[in-house]
Amino acid sequence: MTARILVADDDPKHAQLIRLYLEREGHQVITVGDGRSALDVARTRKPDLLVLDVMMPLVDGLDVCRILRAESNVAILLVTARSSENDMLLGLDIGADDYMAKPVSPRELTARVRALLRRAGSSDEGPLRVGDLEVDAGRFEVRMRGDTVTLTAKEFAILELLAKEPGRVFTRAQIIDKAFGFEHDVSERTVDAHIVNLRRKIEKNPADPLYVQTVYGRGYRMAEH
Repeated sequence: MTARILVADDDPKHAQLIRLYLEREGHQVITVGDGRSALDVARTRKPDLLVLDVMMPLVDGLDVCRILRAESNVAILLVTARSSENDMLLGLDIGADDYMAKPVSPRELTARVRALLRRAGSSDEGPLRVGDLEVDAGRFEVRMRGDTVTLTAKEFAILELLAKEPGRVFTRAQIIDKAFGFEHDVSERTVDAHIVNLRRKIEKNPADPLYVQTVYGRGYRMAEH
């Protein structure tokens, strides 16, 4: 699928390289060089996906991610020179859908962009309903007791996977394979971080979840209601 993509990077050569690869895929690409411009363009042009460098002037990429995630479900791919697992988990915790460490392979980046876009709009099936939870893949919407819940693309993919088969236990490896697809370097801690975020958003008491439950020693399941 083609999409409108915003690339925010203060390195013009790197931004141009990413732009060329994404345009070869048929995407419409907008580039900016600082975080403030990224916020302005994201709000006015409504891109389908952001490729967001963390280290940027005026407003850094983490703050841009945090602000935009509070406003929309736009898919966000963070790119950064910070490569530790804790940095990655921080990015995911504030709402990023994916995270790549520099130096970035343009071919891998375009493949991850394809995966994110595919997950963000891949289903024409009707909504899934489990108790008071409704997962509408066609609209990329989640509602709990009628109220809309804002999820990242990865959180949505995990929730949809679990909601399709209530009662079935999925191991972390299965969740990585089915919900993350291309990303071969995803760790089990990354899955756990997404589950924690999901529970914060859909559970009345995240410490005692009624929907996304842990099966100790095995993985996670959607409770049957």
